[in-house]
Amino acid sequence: MNPIFPHLAWYDISDPASPELDELARRFHLHELQIEDCRHRPQRPKAEEHDHYIFTVLKHIHPHDELTFDDVDVFLGKDFLITVRNEDAPFFEHVRARAEQEKVDRLDRLFYFIVDRVVDGYQPELDKLDDQISEIEDVVLDHPSPEILSNIFSLKRNLVEFRRVASGMREVVLALTRREKGLLGDDLDPYFRDIYDHIIRTVDMVETYRDLLSGALDIYLSAVANRTNEVMKVLTIWGTIALPLVIITGFFGMNLKLPWQNDPHGTWYAVALMAISTVGILIYFKMKKWF
Repeated sequence: MNPIFPHLAWYDISDPASPELDELARRFHLHELQIEDCRHRPQRPKAEEHDHYIFTVLKHIHPHDELTFDDVDVFLGKDFLITVRNEDAPFFEHVRARAEQEKVDRLDRLFYFIVDRVVDGYQPELDKLDDQISEIEDVVLDHPSPEILSNIFSLKRNLVEFRRVASGMREVVLALTRREKGLLGDDLDPYFRDIYDHIIRTVDMVETYRDLLSGALDIYLSAVANRTNEVMKVLTIWGTIALPLVIITGFFGMNLKLPWQNDPHGTWYAVALMAISTVGILIYFKMKKWF
């Protein structure tokens, strides 16, 4: 298998099941368990140091409607860099273009480009989540609906997954800044610390968004409870208003000798009695400030 650049031993494998990975593993003496990790996905983010190379599992975010992450496995040695990824990982073209533009001639700096690009890919998705949460906050109080509740739970699941991945990536970048094998140049320390700052900010933002969603869920539940209370109040008022009317009509509907039975104006007397009782109940409710 030939490297991507003639002057850099960067081998990119877009299919983890490819026999080329086995060939590179034999050539550079890669551990069989790590080859197994490359092929059995997903794995948790991690960084492992060996005698002559560093193995890292990075989490690349996919720009899809649903929040999804892919594994990017990287083997960095003194004289080789191997990346194992899925075929639909377009961010590698960005890394390749950046390496060509800056005329990179060091594998450790190329490795920094890969880690930096993976972490930078989190920010656009965070911005999308921020917009979605803002939309929910705008409508949750005035128009609480099952669709809003479904969106809240969907975003909460995404944020839980995002936090798990970001926390793992934080440990990976921290391990790289504390490396001891000398495979990364000391001049790259400020750059990896900058990546660490970015991933810390990502974790903080995910926590903030989770708090905002929890607040939106509380607002939704309060709005639904208030709406239910308003409906029950109206139904109770109308039921109470109708109660004396039912009593009066039931009383005069009995087959007994009743007042006004033979009076030509008896019907109007009964209607007036029902009207007076209704107005009296409304006045009583108004005095109690129940509506």
